[in-house]
Amino acid sequence: MSSTSSSSPAPGAIARFLDGDVWHSFRSSPVAILAAVIALVCVFCAVFADWVAPHNPFDLASLELMDSRLPPAWMEGGRAKYLLGTDDQGRDILSALMYGARISLFVGLASVLLSMLMGVGLGLLAGFVGGKVDAFIMRVCDVMLSFPSILVALLIDGVGRAIFPNAHDALAFLVLILAISLTGWVQYARTVRGSTLVERNKEYVQAARVIGVSSSRIMRKHVLPNVLGPVLVLATIQVAAAIITEATLSFLGVGVPPTSPSLGTLIRVGNDFLFSGEWWITIWPGVMLVLIALSVNLLGDWLRDALNPRLR
Repeated sequence: MSSTSSSSPAPGAIARFLDGDVWHSFRSSPVAILAAVIALVCVFCAVFADWVAPHNPFDLASLELMDSRLPPAWMEGGRAKYLLGTDDQGRDILSALMYGARISLFVGLASVLLSMLMGVGLGLLAGFVGGKVDAFIMRVCDVMLSFPSILVALLIDGVGRAIFPNAHDALAFLVLILAISLTGWVQYARTVRGSTLVERNKEYVQAARVIGVSSSRIMRKHVLPNVLGPVLVLATIQVAAAIITEATLSFLGVGVPPTSPSLGTLIRVGNDFLFSGEWWITIWPGVMLVLIALSVNLLGDWLRDALNPRLR
């Protein structure tokens, strides 16, 4: 007699996630929800700035110098079409924030991705191979940690601009991303190395070696998936640090090209008018930068706690 009962289908990935501890931790954390909302709004406005922004602040044909240095709309002398005021060239501050945040997010995410690829690869190699390879990579990490990251980024960016003085904007962006990446890979390498030292002595690695699996395949297919948890948390936190580093370099005049100003460039431009009373030119880009960095940091802190089994 055939069985009348049928096994229920296995839940999908989304259903398992919604029933998991991470989603429950997110729903029960008002700080994480608020940080996620702020981060999503900032990212949405940055990515879709061409459609969301009321003006194109970098279209020279649409700029009106007569509208320069206007205060926010609620202040005396302000205009409704310039909600947060204008800068010294008549650009709408609100629109400039959206376009500038897009550049800052692009540079920050790209530099973190490159740092993660470099750090994870070198850390995995150092922890799994050991010996002289491990010693050499760790000594390089020690040397990198002995210098302030902002000074290393300034040096690399300055050398790149000296070698390519008339570089195209794309090459200037590449040099900036490389400068930030070379100061951020060390944390990933040390984190992955520590986790790999633990994983390489476990039974599943020994079993893979016995059956003749190559070392490169063991690292890629077996060890790497088990050491990515801390890397994801670190990457989330490092995004905010990379964005702030980019803003610092742009504020010092060695960041993104002047034709594509980021939040750091907008802060530097507005700083010249801060003490003359036009505070909105530099304050609003600073507020935008703080909101992005703070929301990402809060999400990183929540993710670190949510993925820590000791805190469940």
